[in-house]
Amino acid sequence: MRVLLIGANGYLGRFVADRLLADPAVQLTALGRGDDADVRFDLATGSPGALTRFLDAVHPGVVVNCAGTTRGGARDLTRHNTVAVATVCEALRRSGCGARLVQIGCGAEYGPSQPNSSTAEDAVPRPGGPYGVSKLAATELVLGSGLDAVVLRVFSPAGPGTPAGSPLGRLAEAMRRAMQSGDGELKLGGLGVQRDFVDVRDVARAVHAASLSAAQGVINIGSGRAVRLRDVAGVLARVAGYSGALNELDGPLGTHLSHSAHGGHGGHTGQPPHPRSAIGHPRGESDQHTAAVAFPYPDGCGNWQQADVRTARDRLGWRPRINLEESLADIWMEAACRI
Repeated sequence: MRVLLIGANGYLGRFVADRLLADPAVQLTALGRGDDADVRFDLATGSPGALTRFLDAVHPGVVVNCAGTTRGGARDLTRHNTVAVATVCEALRRSGCGARLVQIGCGAEYGPSQPNSSTAEDAVPRPGGPYGVSKLAATELVLGSGLDAVVLRVFSPAGPGTPAGSPLGRLAEAMRRAMQSGDGELKLGGLGVQRDFVDVRDVARAVHAASLSAAQGVINIGSGRAVRLRDVAGVLARVAGYSGALNELDGPLGTHLSHSAHGGHGGHTGQPPHPRSAIGHPRGESDQHTAAVAFPYPDGCGNWQQADVRTARDRLGWRPRINLEESLADIWMEAACRI
């Protein structure tokens, strides 16, 4: 099976490439903007006609699109997440290759959901920000294209390669700096939200399974369990061996966090994260009485998100295998090695 992978150098794309290359039955071709891609092509600016000619030459059986961006204004998000997918769909419609399309969507397409609920694929999407809107528009383009296509809505990916600027990346970096400076207290904020974290290697397994299946439509990819970020902070502290105090800034006097937290639903305060709180803020001599200034969890999904993953189990034969503690250990290993 010849697979064309778009976005092989991205956060998810790297692990998808590794997974596909491990399958001896797969012949992989990588298309992207970087010099190390097998074929250089910019989906945001390239024409559908040019991509069609390439598809007709390579004749892939499956096209996997992991390309996109999570940052930037509405214009950039639309160009890289929506226009790019329109180019892929149009090129596949024009091509004679008849390839199956596996599109990587995201949980942010759903927007905020009710606490203690699981979001299934038939939920009405109401994205809470421009990123989710741009990804939802891409999903609608794929679903309306008439192609043999499936969209994997990935919830909150975690594990090795997690970007340093992501919430989990910032948390690990703040803890690393606190340990490096010998700071006995780490002030944390914005930890009231709960997210469904899924390891990037499990995401790659889901992409592989979707490439081989006949499933169409939207399929959620998550762990099926929401975990509060304050519990994540406790697990990360234990994994890192950080013995200092974790003090949460969301309350008026701060809240001490136990290092023994294992994740789950305990300790819910019912309060939204402080709108100007930070994921991690080590205390220094000059800022002992100054609250950190940052932004709330950036995906526009409010305080709660949890995937209903029964469709992935039933239609792809997929279940997550890697637990959150292992994902956090890998995130910490990379942060600890950072100079």
